[in-house]
Amino acid sequence: MTIERTGIIQLAGKDATIVGADVSIGDVAKEFRVHDLDWSIVHGIANTAGRIRIIAAVPSLETAVCDREARRFNQAATGLGEDLVIEVISTDLPYTQKRWCGASGVDRVMVLSDHLLAEFGEKYGCLIKERRILRRAVFIVDRRDRIAYAAYMPTLGEEPNYDEVLKVAQGLTA
Repeated sequence: MTIERTGIIQLAGKDATIVGADVSIGDVAKEFRVHDLDWSIVHGIANTAGRIRIIAAVPSLETAVCDREARRFNQAATGLGEDLVIEVISTDLPYTQKRWCGASGVDRVMVLSDHLLAEFGEKYGCLIKERRILRRAVFIVDRRDRIAYAAYMPTLGEEPNYDEVLKVAQGLTA
């Protein structure tokens, strides 16, 4: 049974419905299927097993804040080792994501689509039912597939604390 919650975030001044429960530090990371830029299925946890993952949920790469966030994580990825992978997930169609990546020069992060299945959104408490977009959140999954960091932004326009996210992730690589 899928959980639906209100009173967490607003859209246009009205409460939106969040599908799924929030995840917490220490939880086992739930497996999810998303699509890559060529519509191939990616298993978000299994395909990156043994690595530290930063998973950023964004509403749409076509918005200024999401564009800035994905670019910022892409820039950070150039200085991170092979032990760490960054996944940026939105409900944009893979065609749109591919075009956006090409136009933006984003090539160091995995840009993934939750458009078709919405598994990630439901399993990580990020799916906004009314618009079928993701609320902004960042998670770090450690090598043992446990949630090491979880931050849900209170509004769609608020960016994550990049320095904090990168510090926590880099601390797990030691």
